[in-house]
Amino acid sequence: MKIIVHNDKCQGHARCWAMAPNIFELDDEGYIKPGDIDVAEADEKLAWKGAKSCPERALEIGK
Repeated sequence: MKIIVHNDKCQGHARCWAMAPNIFELDDEGYIKPGDIDVAEADEKLAWKGAKSCPERALEIGK
């Protein structure tokens, strides 16, 4: 599974990080770091929850 990061939409709510801090990395200002995220199979459910928690839809679930 891949999480596609749309940095231009991120507003720094950090809900993704609150759900899965080991998957979603934030910069010093609280915004998601650039670059898509490859998710291990064991972490897919948690990553999905984190991505869906974003109110700005800055995280897209890819294959």
